[in-house]
Amino acid sequence: MSPSLPGLGFLLLVGWQVAAATSPGTYLCSSSPVNEPAVCASVKSVSQEMLLEIARGQASPCSLTFGQYACAQSAWLQDLQDNFLISLYSCLTAKPASAMDPEYSILFFSKYDAKKLVAALTMFSQRFSHVPLSLEWNMIFINGLWEKMLQVPDIDSPPVLSQWVHEGLQPFLVEPKVFACLHAKNVLCETFQMIVAALNGIYSDLPVEEQRNLYAGIKYYLIQDGSNEKCYSAAVPGLNSTAWFENYLGSFLEHATVGDLQLFGDEPTLQKFARDPVNIQMISNLTLLRETAVYYTSLLTSGPGFSFSSLPDRFVCYLSPSAVSNLSRDDTLSLAQRISENCPLNLKHRGITRERAPSSLTTEELQVASSLVRKFEHFPPAILRALGQAAVGLSISDIENSISDKDLEASIPALGEVRGWNTEQSSTIINKLLSSGYQIRDGQSLAKLGSLVAGINSSTLRSLSPEVVLEAIKLPEFVQQMVTLPSVLKMTFVEKISSSVGHPADLVKCIPDALASYIPKSLLVFGEEKPNIQDLNSKMWTREQAAMFFSDVIKTEPDFSRLSQSVLQGFTCAAVNEVEAERFQELAKVMKKKNVKLGEDQLSCLVKMVTLHGIPQDLDNYPKDLLLFLSPSDYAATGSCRQYFANIGKANLDVLQRESSQRKQLLLEALACLKIPGTQVNKENADTLGHLVCDLGGEYIRSSGGNLLKQLSQCESFLPDQEEAIRSVISSGNTTFGPPVAWSAFTLNELSGLIPVFDHSILQKIPKNVLTLWLKNYAHNSPLSREQLATVVEELLPTRHKRADGCPPDKQITEMVLNDDLMPIHYSPEELRACLKNVSLENHLSRMLTYAFSVQQLAELKRNLDETYPDGYPDSLLPKLGPLISFITPEDVSKWKITSADTLAALLKDQPPDDRASAVIKRYVDLGNALNATALNAIGTRYVCLLNATELNIIDSSSLKLASLNPSACPQLTKNILYAKAKQAFSDQKYLPAYYDLVEPYLGGAPGVDLRALSKGNVNMNISTFAKLRRDSLLSLTPSEVQGLLGINLHDLQKWQNKSPIREWVQTQKQSELEKLDVGLTGGLQEGYMNIVTPKFQCMYYVRTSNCCVLNTYFWVTARRKTALWKQSASVVCKREVSTPSSSKWWPWAALPNGSAPALSSACAKALESPAGCSCAERADG
Repeated sequence: MSPSLPGLGFLLLVGWQVAAATSPGTYLCSSSPVNEPAVCASVKSVSQEMLLEIARGQASPCSLTFGQYACAQSAWLQDLQDNFLISLYSCLTAKPASAMDPEYSILFFSKYDAKKLVAALTMFSQRFSHVPLSLEWNMIFINGLWEKMLQVPDIDSPPVLSQWVHEGLQPFLVEPKVFACLHAKNVLCETFQMIVAALNGIYSDLPVEEQRNLYAGIKYYLIQDGSNEKCYSAAVPGLNSTAWFENYLGSFLEHATVGDLQLFGDEPTLQKFARDPVNIQMISNLTLLRETAVYYTSLLTSGPGFSFSSLPDRFVCYLSPSAVSNLSRDDTLSLAQRISENCPLNLKHRGITRERAPSSLTTEELQVASSLVRKFEHFPPAILRALGQAAVGLSISDIENSISDKDLEASIPALGEVRGWNTEQSSTIINKLLSSGYQIRDGQSLAKLGSLVAGINSSTLRSLSPEVVLEAIKLPEFVQQMVTLPSVLKMTFVEKISSSVGHPADLVKCIPDALASYIPKSLLVFGEEKPNIQDLNSKMWTREQAAMFFSDVIKTEPDFSRLSQSVLQGFTCAAVNEVEAERFQELAKVMKKKNVKLGEDQLSCLVKMVTLHGIPQDLDNYPKDLLLFLSPSDYAATGSCRQYFANIGKANLDVLQRESSQRKQLLLEALACLKIPGTQVNKENADTLGHLVCDLGGEYIRSSGGNLLKQLSQCESFLPDQEEAIRSVISSGNTTFGPPVAWSAFTLNELSGLIPVFDHSILQKIPKNVLTLWLKNYAHNSPLSREQLATVVEELLPTRHKRADGCPPDKQITEMVLNDDLMPIHYSPEELRACLKNVSLENHLSRMLTYAFSVQQLAELKRNLDETYPDGYPDSLLPKLGPLISFITPEDVSKWKITSADTLAALLKDQPPDDRASAVIKRYVDLGNALNATALNAIGTRYVCLLNATELNIIDSSSLKLASLNPSACPQLTKNILYAKAKQAFSDQKYLPAYYDLVEPYLGGAPGVDLRALSKGNVNMNISTFAKLRRDSLLSLTPSEVQGLLGINLHDLQKWQNKSPIREWVQTQKQSELEKLDVGLTGGLQEGYMNIVTPKFQCMYYVRTSNCCVLNTYFWVTARRKTALWKQSASVVCKREVSTPSSSKWWPWAALPNGSAPALSSACAKALESPAGCSCAERADG
């Protein structure tokens, strides 16, 4: 392969961006051979001893010049260590390059032994794998390395080539400006073809990023002279092969966009290439970008005389509706069969970061199915069986009018295998079946429904006996359908199964995997029953669920590595009581290996146990998130501060609240460690900072240009000044992505995390065809919400709208249009209003409301519904309203009949504003519906605070037991009511370890007596829960009781002692008692004094004692504006003891005005008649 070597050297220099061929810096390049006597004539000679001293570390590598190394004898250079290139590079980059350095580079590397050089380059690559090289020295080094590589024996051998490309030259491949260095090197197309063949041989061994780099180099070569048909000419022998994709792109075609292909040739030429058998064979084995696969298929099918029988199976998955419009019925059924056999829903594509939802279909897939179905007027069982997956194109009208009841029942086995039914289709089929007499008598008849089971409503499912469900879930083919069920059906299945399975172990064993995360956590408390580790490991649990059985598991499983990630995430501080302290380091290391994600309170507790006997010296073996609770000095025995912050940058920073002092301190320490001058952050430091970049202010973002965009695109949210800075950087165009006007759909996909920040000034510069292509091929896989995608849609609408007198002929809304997720970009709000007239939305609403309609367009959809249903929406429509719920008025809600908790759940699913949610909940309750477990889970933590006392009091404790709520942010009355109900709900589990985890969310309403009981149970309450306790209950606790509650978390008191209400609790305790806790608390009462903090307004004060008694003491009183010391003896009656604690009274002082002594109320005075001699508790509650 010797003719290919010059081209191979050229190719290895190209990076992932195109740079101008006339870029400055070409003087840094030269060609072989080098005249050594002439080059070295003016270079001072060097001795072997000097090189040996450098090799042994006895002299600095910087003591010699590049020329001296280059002109030294070859044998002497072999004594240099493998890390010498790293040292040499550091020495050379400290000064400007000279005109002779390119020739020195060729000479120096030509004298290196090839194997020794690869070893040195491998070490160099490891050091600079994520560090950008100096441009001029990159070009100089690669100039010599390229020439050296040409001399390597067997460079055309895949293992040798892979070693050079992947292990040796990787840091040099990412610099785009090296193109200028080698532009003058004329590489012939025939030679280049051999280069691609060689690289294709190692393609599968390269990381994806290196594949992309090399593809960009191939692309640059093919378009560098501006020709539209590089290396192809029908009239030139040797350049007339239509196997062009195979010859010049090979497997690297996987990274080509549609725009790239259009640079390689015009459409007639690309059609020739596409139909070449060699290309078709190659592409059948590749995984293309979806947009490229669709385009390639259109090239195959768009020309005259194309026969579908010649279309490879792989391409039937990417057909367009127009391609199938003229098929005969026989050809339609033949194609439908091939689609069913070859197009799985989870088909993977390049450039897609996550798989589609298991039930989702693309617009093209739906439209093709619809086109195939339209070939038939009636659908007997034979046709439905033959259509297979294409039956998903059946319209509601087809189901209702073109399939007889008898034929529908006979076709259930075929229809049950179809994937991707929407809600309306599956429910219409099921309702028609049931109304025609189909009965679900046993598990077999339920399982027979297959994918149609999603159309069963929850009331029908609840009417089935548990035995029917239990029989069905034993059938593997039915269990597979559980994955795609709506959440409300999953919860209903769990209700049916759990109602007939009494023991947690049995429930875990029989529950299908897809339903496990829907089991109420209270049903996962094993108690005296021993859990089966293997069964628990086989399911995916939520963190709350796993917490229920974590303590049971950890005390019975000696080998932590046998526990699954899902089980390990349930770690709680209660485990401190079950495991020897020494084993927590072992547990944490297992969590690192299994990538277990923990929350802030879990990590805070775990780090205390891991460091109980000192900071480990191997912290890299622990979860990175744990480092968030340690400092660089803690990490010093493990590594440098740079290593520490590199790990922090990869940790889940959102474990800490964004504005927390802890998180701010981490950023300040990171900037100091990295010695970042001013506000400019380079790419190396940006990579080190990782997620910490999300906390950098706008001034850093502006100063750093595009260096931070990669990290910023991963951030969850931004502050206003950050958003403004990002827009400024993007608008400048001075980034690796270029100006918005030059972006492709692929570029936009790489920046998708920043799209919510883009304003009109940026979006309007992006070509509209690019926005459309991105919406079509990438948007459904992006992390953006429907609302965020709507901002892109608005840019594609006309800026001015005429008042539409009627619907334009070319915009009539058909079945095809309703199935198009790009429908929003084709209609202005006015056109939508006109074209929706006489169109029934009910059968398409669920799918349509997933489209990225703008606010104005959504308003038109609601207007249409209002006009269609002036007396209120029918019950069947309410669960489909989705984002329209935000447009609903209380008057609208008053017309609805919300008859089930499932409907309530559907209405609240899209998280409407509080006022709308409150109206919906009130309507549900006013109609006499129960706040059962389904309703409570629908209301959830987000809306539970909206419930009033009347609504709260109708909640049954048994329902609360099956719900998952956290009312800690609610008004105190809400917390009080819910705590009492939760206490009753979990009373049968009161003496089990999981009781605390069950009741913990409700503790904000617990009275002091219950907290004192918990303090004896080693619950290890986290400090955030403690701070949210009921104020009077918290203030009633003694230091020893607080110690009992907090346990391992006691030291957190010191950090929180200046926050209310912990501050007030500290101020009411004797300082001597606080000091016994040994956690550094200050500000308590000195002996003989009581501190009463007066609030802003007058209030009643109470002093509690164990019996009614007289207390003579001194009081400190802090008044509203000044502090006055009252040294007045007061006779105060505190509390009358009665037979039952629940009816005990507090006897108040009279209201305390500023600066006056307390006077006894008449009630208090009367109580003085009670017997004295009681003992008084010296503390006050306000």
